[in-house]
Amino acid sequence: MGWLIYNDRRIKCYADEKAEITRLCTSETDARKWTLVKACKVGTTWYAAVRTESLDGKPLEQSTFVLDADGSYTFGAVFLTRYDDGCWGYKDMDEGQGPCESKAPLSLLALLSEIKDPDSYAHDWRKRCRDWAAIPSYQEGDKIKLAAPVTLTDGSTCQIVTATHYRRSGQQRRCYRIAETGGLVRLSKASLAGSELLERAQTAASPVLAEFFALQGR
Repeated sequence: MGWLIYNDRRIKCYADEKAEITRLCTSETDARKWTLVKACKVGTTWYAAVRTESLDGKPLEQSTFVLDADGSYTFGAVFLTRYDDGCWGYKDMDEGQGPCESKAPLSLLALLSEIKDPDSYAHDWRKRCRDWAAIPSYQEGDKIKLAAPVTLTDGSTCQIVTATHYRRSGQQRRCYRIAETGGLVRLSKASLAGSELLERAQTAASPVLAEFFALQGR
């Protein structure tokens, strides 16, 4: 399915978007009912947990998901969104279609029904979401070793960096100070996958905390 753009410009803010996602995930026929359980926005993408239940008394036929005790199942849905000249639009798909966007929070994944087929697109999508969630978040001053050297635009590489920030347009923006040169570099979250914390910011600032964390690591 392609993009659907709302030309009436009625969607203007986060609250409008969430209300529309809720409406899109809520519907009913003579036989089935769909209800939004939870929706989360990450960047410009909305992730939703949608519950499906039978209304005519007939068991739901489902090859991908394990039915819950009440005969219903809950699946993940992804809504790509954008504003085009002030007009909001979306492109939707469910987890069984193998969406590329895979940053759904763990709290949302926990609401989804179990999957029957370990080789399904849905299983792969959930794994990618969990892998993304597992990437560590570092604090100001943390010293980090990346899983592999990162090549910079000037051709040089860096692997050991310290989390810091710079200010732009009145806002703090995350960056990292290169150990070898002292220069600053922006790194994507994906670049931090598999990275290792070498030294906590608190440890560097306090010999008491350094001793404490050393004991914790025994």
